[in-house]
Amino acid sequence: MKSTSGYYFSFGSGVFSWCSKKQKIVAQSSVEVEYISASMAASQTIWLRRIVEDVNEKQENATVIRCDNKSSIAMSKNPCYHSRTKHIALKHHFIRDAIEDGEIELIYCRTQEQLADIFVTPLAREKFEELREALGVQ
Repeated sequence: MKSTSGYYFSFGSGVFSWCSKKQKIVAQSSVEVEYISASMAASQTIWLRRIVEDVNEKQENATVIRCDNKSSIAMSKNPCYHSRTKHIALKHHFIRDAIEDGEIELIYCRTQEQLADIFVTPLAREKFEELREALGVQ
């Protein structure tokens, strides 16, 4: 079964971009699902950073991406290709370069605090409304 990736971007207190998209492949593990999701978010992050740079606002610090899977964070920081990652399409591994170049930083976020879950997980009404409010969306 294909998994769903979701992410959002905010500036200050406002969400200005978000995505909820079915992944094109069937992942073999939850680590792979999260790694691909982080890769998708990183791609959008780099695009947004280029737009900001085009209006002469150089980004000095890395853009933070929150991920609720420690193993996928570790995999993104490991420059080696090994048997556990060889089946993941090379296009997703660019995230390693983005981290090394200081464009993005993946940090751990507990699942209970992951606001992007609103885009990927069927939620009870109470939890949905809680996350929606936390995102500042009515």
